[in-house]
Amino acid sequence: MSEKVFNVLFLCTGNSARSIMAEGLLNKLSNGRFRAYSAGSHPTGMVNPLALERLQMEDIVLADARSKSWDEFAQPSAPVLDFVITVCDNAADEVCPVWPGQPITAHWGVFDPAAVEGDEKRMAFAKAFAVLERRIALFTSLRPESLERLALEQKVRDIGHLGES
Repeated sequence: MSEKVFNVLFLCTGNSARSIMAEGLLNKLSNGRFRAYSAGSHPTGMVNPLALERLQMEDIVLADARSKSWDEFAQPSAPVLDFVITVCDNAADEVCPVWPGQPITAHWGVFDPAAVEGDEKRMAFAKAFAVLERRIALFTSLRPESLERLALEQKVRDIGHLGES
């Protein structure tokens, strides 16, 4: 009998950088236990080239990366979500669609590297990636099937407060 694969949706307003990097990271680090997706409340329609560059630097291939609406994941044909994690403060404050299956939700606020100007922009992407990587490493170390739902929900939310310095 194979273990359940948990579906995780990372949300950000534009779905162009942080949520895209989180999707790629989780798919790489999860050893098949999780399947990650990303979407935005107001997608920009394009993935930030620096997000793709950072993923490539980390040997993460996200061939089908695209900026898409979270509405795609509220459709009956969408994957049933186990977790929905916002990675930007704007998306956390918005009214989300009703997700089929009542997934566990959490907010892991990460600063917006795309908002940084000038020579520091690449460094900002590296720092945001590092924050996401630490949180996702902790997330993948959890044993969801052996924890009660509320305990797991709190642990997932707590991860969002780590590494914000």
